[in-house]
Amino acid sequence: MDLTTLSDLQIPHKPLAEQIADRINQMIIDQQLQPDDKLPTEVELMAYLDVGRSTIREALKILVARNIVEIRRGKGTFVTRNPGMSEDPLGFAYMQDKLKLAQDLLEVRARIEPWTAYLAAQRANEEDMEKLRAYCAKVVDMDEPYESHHAVDKAFHECIALCTHNQVIRNLTPIIIYSVEVFSDISRQTPLWSKTRISHQQMCDCICARDSVGASRAAMDHLEVNREFWAKSQIIRTDAAAIQKAYAIDPTDL
Repeated sequence: MDLTTLSDLQIPHKPLAEQIADRINQMIIDQQLQPDDKLPTEVELMAYLDVGRSTIREALKILVARNIVEIRRGKGTFVTRNPGMSEDPLGFAYMQDKLKLAQDLLEVRARIEPWTAYLAAQRANEEDMEKLRAYCAKVVDMDEPYESHHAVDKAFHECIALCTHNQVIRNLTPIIIYSVEVFSDISRQTPLWSKTRISHQQMCDCICARDSVGASRAAMDHLEVNREFWAKSQIIRTDAAAIQKAYAIDPTDL
């Protein structure tokens, strides 16, 4: 049996645009650019990297696709809020059974979120607390339209993660955020919102009071409300399926 040695392997060269994208990415790392920091202009990048405008633009498109930079028309190119992190890093959008996905996410959140709230209560500074209170006030506002409430609810959970000042927890936040989106879409026409508003306020109060144990318990209470809703939804879905099978009717007509 012939074995191909490493010297026989031909390693393909990257296209120039990809090489330039890698160099720009390394520049961002080396210069410690932060989210919302502006990159040099196209002309400056052309001179610095000694390539043409079309190559620079193609490289920037690659970095946009990787969620490393974003192009703001008329303003320039900026580092994204979470460089390198996609909005759906684990491919949740392609999982068809959203109720089962919600259950699976709850199992993960039960390990992450109480601990996150615990650390947030220990490490949040005054600026963190001020932001958290502002988000919480909007979350518990019953007059907020669904779309606004949904956006602020996600920001509230993200703010708790930021309060920990732990970079790994911050990067795990998309898991929590997607779970919030799943439950928001499922429960927008149910009384779930009023119950979760209470647990949101409890989490905020405990974190701002530096009550780590209370914050952790409030997070568990918040998840329990979601778990109970999921269990009820499973029963409703099972009953509807049984009715449809037995009587060959559309359960949405009931």
